[in-house]
Amino acid sequence: MKNSHSESYAAAGVDVTAGYEAVNRIKPLVESTYIPGVIGTLGGFGGLFAPNLEGIRKPVLVSGTDGVGTKLKLAFVLDKHDTVGIDCVAMCVNDIVCSGAAPLFFLDYLAVGKNMPERVESIVSGVVEGCRQAGCALIGGETAEMPGFYPADEYDLAGFSVGIADQENMLDGSTMQEGDLLVGLGSSGVHSNGFSLVRKVLGEDAKTLNTHVAELGCTLGEELLKPTHIYVKAIRCLLKHGVHIRAISHITGGGLYENVPRMMKPCLTARIETASFPVPPIFDLIAKQGKIDSRDMYNTFNMGVGLVIAIPRDEIGNAKNFLCRAGERAYIIGSVVKGDEGVVLV
Repeated sequence: MKNSHSESYAAAGVDVTAGYEAVNRIKPLVESTYIPGVIGTLGGFGGLFAPNLEGIRKPVLVSGTDGVGTKLKLAFVLDKHDTVGIDCVAMCVNDIVCSGAAPLFFLDYLAVGKNMPERVESIVSGVVEGCRQAGCALIGGETAEMPGFYPADEYDLAGFSVGIADQENMLDGSTMQEGDLLVGLGSSGVHSNGFSLVRKVLGEDAKTLNTHVAELGCTLGEELLKPTHIYVKAIRCLLKHGVHIRAISHITGGGLYENVPRMMKPCLTARIETASFPVPPIFDLIAKQGKIDSRDMYNTFNMGVGLVIAIPRDEIGNAKNFLCRAGERAYIIGSVVKGDEGVVLV
């Protein structure tokens, strides 16, 4: 690439040499995520991964894709870019682990108005941290400089992950029974959903975001930019120790009302007691300032529960013990009952 330079392309707003500098900056970060199975390094036309299929009788690849959404607007205002990559990874790997799959690798797509190598490095450092937390490898990606499409100081970030599971052990809710208990794993805050409403209610100017809020214990911007919690290692821990997981739901956009029914077996309903888990102060602030009723809050945000797991009643003690050892805040938030509602909040 030593001879690669185009004055005409640069005059149009695309600096290919900045792209090469960005790659050189992120290469050691990316390589730090490599796990057994990664083949080669950055620079090829495709990311290569050779999965270890030992002990897997019927391998199934499970994939998930997502982006960070309008939470990025707050990163632009605060000029803080090293955590949104964690959100990007989390939104993908938390989805695929609901099937019982172990994430293998991740690829990102970063579209920028202007390629600023230091900023690209900061963004990718978050992606790298997310991959480390999920135990998967970042094996490739794409940075596209798109002047005129994005403002010079803005960008969009998306990605996808691929994991693997044994078809015989996949989690699909088919073994769910009346009387099973529901365990909620605590969220780190708003995560990466509902930010169009958050921004409308709380504002997105620098003065507002840099205001210290006593009940939050930090500035509003610091609270809202807390990265999405990654639950992969906790779920892998339960599976490793033989805990029988019936089904899992990742609580994203649509909140508990939309996501919990996705894991439910027909003719069974999740009965969730909202008083059984703590609601972080940020949600009370959003509800109060936006005059949003409880139904809409639970139908938009995770409200403090990022993952819901259905587990047989007689295994609940074991499950909570392992989750606690994995560093999770686990709450018994309800049970599985007869009914066709999918979910009922009481």
